[in-house]
Amino acid sequence: MHRFPVRIYYEDTDFSGNVYHAAYLKFFERGRTEFLRDAGIHHSELAAQGVAFAVRSMDIQFDGAAHIDDLLTVTTAVASATGARLMLTQTIMRADTVLTRASVMVVAIKTTGGPARMPAAVRALVTPES
Repeated sequence: MHRFPVRIYYEDTDFSGNVYHAAYLKFFERGRTEFLRDAGIHHSELAAQGVAFAVRSMDIQFDGAAHIDDLLTVTTAVASATGARLMLTQTIMRADTVLTRASVMVVAIKTTGGPARMPAAVRALVTPES
């Protein structure tokens, strides 16, 4: 499981002082990007190979609110992987309290459009060990 810290800034909050719901999408995206980066997968290198990742679907549960100055942790784990698709589970936590959970389907696409297979090296890095 990959962990990525996120600090909440004023710009992330709404008039009530809670994190605005769309900001959690940004935090999840950062968590996924850093998960891939730490595995040696860089978006710019994929793009040079004509491949990119796109979110196909996302199911989110908001269990609690984050507030300004909170230090959160975004966790990312691979639930399953195929030649062109990653199913990820992500959480946003404050200490041991889960605030937001998401199931995310990420697909590989050609930078020119249409579906693509992930390069073999990428599949090997993100496929859960048995």
